[in-house]
Amino acid sequence: MSKLRIAILIVLVLAMLPITASTSAQDKVTIRITTWAGVEEAAELQAIIDEVNASQDAIEIVHEPKPSDYYTVLQTALAGNEAADLMWIDYGHLEWAFDGVYLDISDYIAADDRATADPDDYFPGIWDAGLVEGGTWGLPWIAQPLVLFYNKDIFDEMGVEYPNPDWTWDDFRAAAVAVTNEDHYGFTMQQGWPPPFLWVYSFGGELVSDDLTQAPIDSPEVIDAINFYASMIWNEELCPSEETIAEEGFEAMMRAGRVAMFIGGAADDYERSTEGTVGVSMLPKGATGENTTTAWVAYTAINADTEHPDEAYDAMVMLTEGIQNWKPSPRISHATVEHFVASIPYKADTAADIVAALPYMRSEYKVFPHVGDFMWGVWRNDFVYPVVRGEDTAEALAPDVRILLEDILAQNQ
Repeated sequence: MSKLRIAILIVLVLAMLPITASTSAQDKVTIRITTWAGVEEAAELQAIIDEVNASQDAIEIVHEPKPSDYYTVLQTALAGNEAADLMWIDYGHLEWAFDGVYLDISDYIAADDRATADPDDYFPGIWDAGLVEGGTWGLPWIAQPLVLFYNKDIFDEMGVEYPNPDWTWDDFRAAAVAVTNEDHYGFTMQQGWPPPFLWVYSFGGELVSDDLTQAPIDSPEVIDAINFYASMIWNEELCPSEETIAEEGFEAMMRAGRVAMFIGGAADDYERSTEGTVGVSMLPKGATGENTTTAWVAYTAINADTEHPDEAYDAMVMLTEGIQNWKPSPRISHATVEHFVASIPYKADTAADIVAALPYMRSEYKVFPHVGDFMWGVWRNDFVYPVVRGEDTAEALAPDVRILLEDILAQNQ
């Protein structure tokens, strides 16, 4: 073979190499994901996405963060058939499953042997809550239980023992009164936070029956819970008034050392943003004898109209594994101090107390059609708020409000 022909062959081979690489890149299926992540959170999530993309040759995940008016933007995209393949949703928006928005991944889960897709590795109160209408509509990537943050400096100053898991709610209330003086309050509440259903569950009550036909809010347990809640909010024996909160800011009072105890999510950063040394405890024991807590849960769901359901599912599983090593994980195998500290290093001193709360997590409420009308339209506005504001009593309101709530449930039968 002549030198000329060899040279021509070499040129041809070299010319083909970029084409081959380009073709390989084009073979990757692009999976879009939309989230509510802001700038800092989006950058951290992108690092996880980059790892997933580099780990395999089948899928390329593209992140489309929409931090402003997230659900409005998402609804608009869904209506225009422009929504991403994957989307972050919080627990309340599982209700969209009834409208056919999400892909049921039950069959995928049943055939998947990866730990991330193993229902038995999730805390039952978290996994089971997401099983809506017989389907599985996403993988939970965070379960953030409510815990009790407390300012150690205030407790030391007042000579009162620190909160501990053996406390009852009566112990909690007594301590809040004991550490209240002209400089600081024992606790703080505002209308809607902490969520009143937290006390309902801790006192042994339920808002909805398991068969979704009854709303037993006139039970002694629910009545006692709401009366206890109403006895504390804006009561200056232990909590700041509504006016004081408006002037100084609700969370700001905790961070400024003006409040001794605050109920917040386990991932909240009071340990590094509060004047004084902050500790964490499980919530007090309720009537059930357990340290019941609720958890904020979020999922990655698959768009029911995705053109690539198989690839979208694989992308979701791989991405969820990464996120669960970044955020407070809903998985039992991740419920260790070591894993929690690896996810949130600055919580090294409080991680053990947070991890101890995980087995007591339950969902905030059951999901069913019109759950928003039930929870926020009637339960909150027609029952809890009037009691809190002293406009009527829980005992007087409960029978009539129960009828309204069960009318909503009847729409689903």
